Amino acid sequence: MASLTSSIVFDDIFSIQMINPEGKKFDRVSRLHAKSKNYGMELTLDYNSEIFPLNVGQDVALALASSLTRGPAGSQDPTDEDDRYRDVWRPDSKGRRGLEDDYGYVMYGRVYRFDPGTGEVVTAYASFGGLLMSLTGSFRHMTNIVLGDPVFLLMRK
Repeated sequence: MASLTSSIVFDDIFSIQMINPEGKKFDRVSRLHAKSKNYGMELTLDYNSEIFPLNVGQDVALALASSLTRGPAGSQDPTDEDDRYRDVWRPDSKGRRGLEDDYGYVMYGRVYRFDPGTGEVVTAYASFGGLLMSLTGSFRHMTNIVLGDPVFLLMRK
């Protein structure tokens, strides 16, 4: 799990179990079903299969972040020179690079729903411009994911 001083709110390695089990509905979009190796979480994710092709049995590292900055999220004061452009995905004029450099696929979206399950199992839902994600597992591993907050999804093979 991510540290308290990081903008990463969740990270784990997922093993892809199925891709498009209900059939392919769109040309460039696929839906994967995966299970995490460390926390036993279950993931369903729509992704652009044309720019980030994946295969069944493949492992991917997935992270959810509140910002692309490498350090803590920083202050929310828009007058602070260092934090003014902290959520911009392009490298800044000072040469600082964000988390996006460490990953091959990045999406920006919003957590729109939390479903309490049975016991300590919950499901978080996010939308990334119409590409959907559901993450199911113990609430202990998703305590930093907040309903209504914007979130970056980052993946690498």
